[in-house]
This record gives sequence, structure tokens and C-alpha cells, in this order.
Amino acid sequence: MKPVVVSHRNHVSDTARSLEKYYALHAHIYDATRWAFLFGRSAILERARVAQPAPRRILEIGCGTGRNLIQLARLFPHAHLTGVDLSAAMLNVARRKTACYGPRISLQAQSYHAPLGRTGSHDLVLCSYALSMFNPGFEAAIVAARADLTCNGHFAFVDFHGSRWPWFTRWMRINHVRMDGHLLPLLRENFTPVIDHIRPAYGGVWDYGLFVGRKKD
Repeated sequence: MKPVVVSHRNHVSDTARSLEKYYALHAHIYDATRWAFLFGRSAILERARVAQPAPRRILEIGCGTGRNLIQLARLFPHAHLTGVDLSAAMLNVARRKTACYGPRISLQAQSYHAPLGRTGSHDLVLCSYALSMFNPGFEAAIVAARADLTCNGHFAFVDFHGSRWPWFTRWMRINHVRMDGHLLPLLRENFTPVIDHIRPAYGGVWDYGLFVGRKKD
């Protein structure tokens, strides 16, 4: 099956504006609250390190407050890292937290729907609890990530997957998260799976996915 191809979107969607407002309110409490339910974030970094042990350039899509970027900088001391996020408020927190790394970590305030600069320049692309909020836009982000990877690059992903409880799915929708199992099939089409797991959270109230895949030719 050929990788999905989608058209470029130049305009800022209503969804993107809504997300900016949402994270402007949440940026100052994000790190203090999300640890309780964003499971697998450290695990996916370890899985990525095994799959891609010495990346030179790393991109994180939806880097938020910079938590993953700091861990990546420690795991890969010789890599240059780029974080992209739509929320200026979240990036303000990330800049303060990553300032000690100087030019090793660069941050860009923008939506992610097309490759960054020269394509095929990143050895590892990470997307942690961001892609489920790209509605619309998750297809374009996946295609852009594939283009941003080097020929032997890897895409690492952890995110909400689904829930058997309709009330919980509806609640997550209110918080901009779509969780109906729509992401993993698309990732499998664009990347050759190395790690491909679905794990339960809080006794099965919801599931989250862990995925690491190598770029397909």
C-alpha cells in the first residue's frame, strides 16, 4: 500500500486557533498535571534510543513545554534537537527550561503540516501526545514527518488510542483529543513497525499506543 498523500493547508484552521487558546490557559499547569495520565513518554524515548542509537538531528512535533526535548538532549548528547509547537505559551515555558542547552535545542512556533526546510534531514522524529489533537491535520503531519526523515530514519509515537467507555471518549473530545484508533493504522502504512503496542491505562478506562517505525522506501 502506498503512503497516504494529502494536500498542503496554508490557512490556520479554527481548530488550531482553539488549541492555541486551550494551551494558553494550560501552559502554566501542564507539567504539574499531565504526569498522571500521559503514560509511556519515557518508555517511548528508550524504545527510540534502541532503534536509532546515534541520531544527529531530532525533531519533536508538538514539543509543548520541552519535557521530552530535555530528556532527548540527555540521551543523545551529540544530537541537535528541534521542537515545533503551535502554542506560544507552551513554547515560552520550553524556552526557559531548555535555555541551558544553548543552540543544541531550537524551538519553532508553528503548526506542523509540511516538512521543515530541507526534507530528509532528521534521523528521528518524535510525536508524544500531540497527533491525536491534530483534527484536522493528522494525515498531513504524518506525511510531513515521513518526508522529514532520512532514508533510515525512525518515527517514534506515543498517544491516546481508544476507550471502551463512550463517556470518556466524549470528554476527551471536549479537550480536543480524538481517540478512536485512527492513528496506528496510518502509521503502519507510512513506517515499517519496530515497536507496535497498545497498552491499557487505569484498568482499561482507555488505551494508549506505543509505536516506533522505520521510514518506508
